Amino acid sequence: MKAPKQSRLESFLHEPSKALWTLAIPVMAGMGIQTLYSIVDMIFIGRLGGDSIAAVAFNMPLFFLVLGLTMGLGSGVSATIARYIGAKDKVNADNSAEHAILIGLFISTILTTLGFLYGQTMLQNLGATDAIVHLSWSYLKIICMGLPFMVFSAFFRSILAGEGDMKFPMMVAGLGTVLNIIFDPIFIFVLDYGVAGAAIATILSQGIVFIIFVYMLFFKDHAYVTFRLRDFTFSRKILGEIIKIGLPASMSMVIMAMGQAVFNRILIHYNAESVAAYQVAGRLDMLVFLPIMAIAHGLTTLVGMFFGAQEVDKLKAIIRYGVTRAVLVTIGSSTLVYIFAPFFIRSFTPDPAIQTIAIQYLRIMAFAYPFIAIGMTSGRIMQGLGKGIPMLIITTIRVLLVSSLLSLYFTFILDKPVQFVWYSMVISTFIAASISLTWLRTVLRKTVQPLPEK
Repeated sequence: MKAPKQSRLESFLHEPSKALWTLAIPVMAGMGIQTLYSIVDMIFIGRLGGDSIAAVAFNMPLFFLVLGLTMGLGSGVSATIARYIGAKDKVNADNSAEHAILIGLFISTILTTLGFLYGQTMLQNLGATDAIVHLSWSYLKIICMGLPFMVFSAFFRSILAGEGDMKFPMMVAGLGTVLNIIFDPIFIFVLDYGVAGAAIATILSQGIVFIIFVYMLFFKDHAYVTFRLRDFTFSRKILGEIIKIGLPASMSMVIMAMGQAVFNRILIHYNAESVAAYQVAGRLDMLVFLPIMAIAHGLTTLVGMFFGAQEVDKLKAIIRYGVTRAVLVTIGSSTLVYIFAPFFIRSFTPDPAIQTIAIQYLRIMAFAYPFIAIGMTSGRIMQGLGKGIPMLIITTIRVLLVSSLLSLYFTFILDKPVQFVWYSMVISTFIAASISLTWLRTVLRKTVQPLPEK
């Protein structure tokens, strides 16, 4: 009989700061490869014209909805598995992973059905004009076919993240991205499918990624957690823990999707070029967010493990270390974006109007990125501690109560130019970061207490 795999807990406890980079660097590499695909994809689509860029832009709120449900609940899966591993309870860690598969099946079924039935109507309601909606729908209906691949792959990554394995998901994501980049020009230009070709390339590459995950996790026993779906036992306690942490995170992403939809409606009030510029510049946002998100992912796992193991001193130390490093790295990234924004944007689109608006966006948002680092890492730390609600409330305040309302006020009441939409985003990130830090300190004071001396 094969000996069970050992968890990474002991090695993480030995060198917490090294453990954070051990987790974060593979995540950063994986996300970097995915971001590279996103950038190359936008370069290809940009060659089709401004309407094609805008057509994809109107799909982004719906994409954020899917991403929100999978990444949000996935973070609940990661945190739950990490805490059980920290408590050395492998049985419940395994059962948590099995519950993640069940959640993935439910989500993919619902989203695929809704996409096919109401996708075109949703695009129209999001503000896609008559000239753009047919392009948007040609993209979305194909993406709907591959939604289950994306959803399950996201949950597989979350399961592995919960046990501290970031390297393998990065390698698989990298392969998927390389395939996507190869497929893009073939389907967009060679076979002349245009915007729909980008969607075909995406679902083909994601299908291959899904097959690799299934083979390695179910047939090769790659993971520390073990899948025994035939002996699966439903647990309200485990499902409740995943939902308690993950659902608020999912709702946070849904709110971000709603915010993006609001911004698209506001920006189309100016012109289609503003929508396209927001979409193009958003790809470069992702480059800045890479190290923040990687560190935040690592913090979720480590905080969950250290909290489960009741290693209070190491828990507090890794929180201080993670937040400060995220801010320092982001300050450097923001500086580079501000200086090189024109060079980056001109690589995406030859349209001078889109270039001007996108460069303006990046140079204003460069001042917001360090505050985003604070908010993102603080929210992930609280998830690792089993607190999902703070992220939801803070996101609601940032996106709906500050950024969206300010943008609407500047645009329709004061009749200000488009850069005031970007100013509203900067103001909202500062407010969100302030609330996040205050809330995190409160949670730590109430939740994490030093153990009594023996």
